[in-house]
Amino acid sequence: MQGSANLNLMIKAARKAGRSLVKDFREVENLQVSVKGAGDFVSRADLASERMIRAELMGARPTYGWLGEESEPVAGTDPTRRWIVDPLDGTTNFLHGLPHWAISIALEHKGEIVAGVVFDAAKDEMFVAEKGVGAFMNDRRIRVSGRRHLHEAIFATGVPYGAKRTLPATLKDLARLMPTCAGVRRWGAAALDLAYVATGRYDGFWERELNPWDMAAGLVLVREAGGMVSGLREGSDILESGAVIAANAEIYQPFTEILRAD
Repeated sequence: MQGSANLNLMIKAARKAGRSLVKDFREVENLQVSVKGAGDFVSRADLASERMIRAELMGARPTYGWLGEESEPVAGTDPTRRWIVDPLDGTTNFLHGLPHWAISIALEHKGEIVAGVVFDAAKDEMFVAEKGVGAFMNDRRIRVSGRRHLHEAIFATGVPYGAKRTLPATLKDLARLMPTCAGVRRWGAAALDLAYVATGRYDGFWERELNPWDMAAGLVLVREAGGMVSGLREGSDILESGAVIAANAEIYQPFTEILRAD
């Protein structure tokens, strides 16, 4: 695809950080790991990836704002534009040697996500989208699935771990949804869950307790692939609430009704 200068910059930064992460992934047993909280780990690789991405993006666009998982936010002298970055989504998978993790980079303009990159470096799959241009995986146009019925659909979510407060609500979601569909997957990387909705591998995704960097790039991917995204609570702001629903247009309404049944 012919992307903008900003999108090409995002792709370049993701590939550079991805090469470093793949190298570390091959030596995962030797990583220096510190514990941030129950089930939530940060590694040397994670921090190095964010430094690398930040240097690329902020070096080229020093006036933009910055929101990253592993560093303090920066307001930026241009109040209309902000990078939103997860340098390693799926850190726990990474540290356990599971090849399902990604780099997520989004560009926000005037409160709207206008470009996104999700790079699965372990599988060499680059998902990219730009507002009004479409969504692509490795330069091939992607679309959400065409499935129309819940009983055919596979969904993805994140099951809360540790002491997260949304576990009871998520268990209720699962109890209502699972009898109606073909299955629910929990793979531990929200950015890739959304990318998989965009490419039709999943028919829908929801989660209740996410950070902006977990989902920002994925939101524009789903939208540009012809899907629908909204806050879990009707009318809520997705990035502020941390709760999202994404699906193809045919599945979206019945899927949403189940999740909003309370």
